[in-house]
Amino acid sequence: MNEKDLLAKLLAAARNNPPSDHVPYAFEKRIMNRVAARPVHNVWTLWGGPLWRAALSCVAITALCGLWSFGTHRNAQNAENFSRDFEAAVFAPVNQHLEDAW
Repeated sequence: MNEKDLLAKLLAAARNNPPSDHVPYAFEKRIMNRVAARPVHNVWTLWGGPLWRAALSCVAITALCGLWSFGTHRNAQNAENFSRDFEAAVFAPVNQHLEDAW
């Protein structure tokens, strides 16, 4: 359909249909003022609350793990075994022969 014909038909239909008296005075201005007055959401505010709650829970978990680690009874024998086991676990890939890895 031709754009000019469509525009002419739409304008003719609008002229034949007068505005209704049921709409209150300045209704469109009130609606537009409400739309313009809507608060703009701040992205940093939306992320800030959950991140602070996550940080607080991480601090609480860290404190509990620290208390738990200080609360366990350690003797010298267990500390030496732990250090040897830890060193063996960390350097295990280095101690392997290159031919065994392939």
